[in-house]
Amino acid sequence: MTGFAATAALALASALALGTAPAATASVAPDPLARYHHQHLTWKSCVLGPDDDTGKDLEKAGARCADVTVPLDYADPGGRTITVAVSRIRATDTAHRVGALLLNSGGPGGQTLGDPPWVREAMKDTGKRFDVVGVDPRFVGRSTAMDCHWPTGSGIRGPGHDRAGFDRSTALAEELAGDCRKHEGDVLPYATTRNTARDMDVIRAALGERRISYLGYSYGTYLGEVYATMFPGRTDRVVLDGVADPARYSPRLLRGSESANRHALRDWAAWAAARDTTYGLGRGRDAVLAVVDRIQAAAGRAPLRVGGYRVDDGVAPMVVFSGLSQDDDAAYGALAAAVRDLRDAADGKAVNPSPWLADTLGFTLTGSESAYGSVQMAILCGDVAAPRDPETYWKDVQRARAQDPLFGPVTNNIGPCAFWDPPRERPTTIRDDLPALLVNATGDPRTVYAGAQAVHRGWPSSRLVTLRGADQHAVFGVYGSACADAAVNAYLAGGRLPATDVSCAARPVPAP
Repeated sequence: MTGFAATAALALASALALGTAPAATASVAPDPLARYHHQHLTWKSCVLGPDDDTGKDLEKAGARCADVTVPLDYADPGGRTITVAVSRIRATDTAHRVGALLLNSGGPGGQTLGDPPWVREAMKDTGKRFDVVGVDPRFVGRSTAMDCHWPTGSGIRGPGHDRAGFDRSTALAEELAGDCRKHEGDVLPYATTRNTARDMDVIRAALGERRISYLGYSYGTYLGEVYATMFPGRTDRVVLDGVADPARYSPRLLRGSESANRHALRDWAAWAAARDTTYGLGRGRDAVLAVVDRIQAAAGRAPLRVGGYRVDDGVAPMVVFSGLSQDDDAAYGALAAAVRDLRDAADGKAVNPSPWLADTLGFTLTGSESAYGSVQMAILCGDVAAPRDPETYWKDVQRARAQDPLFGPVTNNIGPCAFWDPPRERPTTIRDDLPALLVNATGDPRTVYAGAQAVHRGWPSSRLVTLRGADQHAVFGVYGSACADAAVNAYLAGGRLPATDVSCAARPVPAP
């Protein structure tokens, strides 16, 4: 008998002699979340009314919807409850069913309830083997709502070209934080990624699944990292697309993306220059970039009049920034039309904004999307504390401006989190390893490629699918890479990661 076996036998004999029960037969503590884990879900039509296009698309795809009850505060499971809305397209190949695939499209604050139809289509035959489940996270979309009644859909602004502009953006950030305390102070502390992950696990249990597979985009990759850390052993196949580096996740997560955004801007400018007959922005890349600089300078002198909007030098760079997340003709064309409109406004012409520009300015300069901006900022501020001294941001803005006058001030500017109450929980220390499939484009201007590489190094069991030569944020089912889509679907179908990392080439840029 080995020393370890002998010691174990002696311990067991002593326990029996003392009349105590062996550890293996000790009673199991009751589940404080049992009422949530074992709840009955009522599946119903996803259509809320005659104008509900999302519901109609879900219905057409065969989806049904339900509300999952979760505690507002997991430390008080017997207290106030909220609901989380889910949609589900059930597996049709039941003989080879894998399980449930939960989705998150990012944000934070993005609605995912309507995503199962297009994700199911991107999965091709593999989709038949999964229940594809869309989730509007807590306080988002059809879930219990949160709205701080902001005058904007975003807490992100440029600071303008001088100290007066920075001070105005500081005042706006403080105002937005105050609005959230005023209107949603009772729920604000519970808008966090950790609580969203807890909700996911309640959904898992309510669906009757021992483990779930997961597909997350952008911020959704961070949510996946947190879930896999908090609930080890409860994930099956995990795909993270547009990978957030948890070491850099914070309210200032856009810092460090300046060079990727500049690269994307230069590529867009070359595309627009090749189509000068259509957009009239210049026949060379540098000429197009000069138009962007001229717009910013003009907006710094006086706000540009664009339809019913006034676009100052805190908003103008946000228009360009917002137009640089998709690498395709439609997105490039929308940005080119917007820049043309802003140039005409800078020249004093009356401008009726193009559809994408009108939507972007409406999002930024009105409260039509206040709920989205509220939830996004609440989660970022609730997860990780931000510096509180405005001078810290002003110094960072000035340093960044010297490197990139357009994007540097935006990505380093102050935001509402500087005036937020401290987070209730410590940031999650992400687990050491997870056999996940990571997907990222080398030119991604939002979740930069270096972040995916960092996560891949930290998770030696993972594999990385790289889309090379594309300034694209989100790849699977979005960009149109047969190579990347095939790698993801093969993993989802078989449950085995590729033997090595996968490299995929960007699609050729079509001639004008």
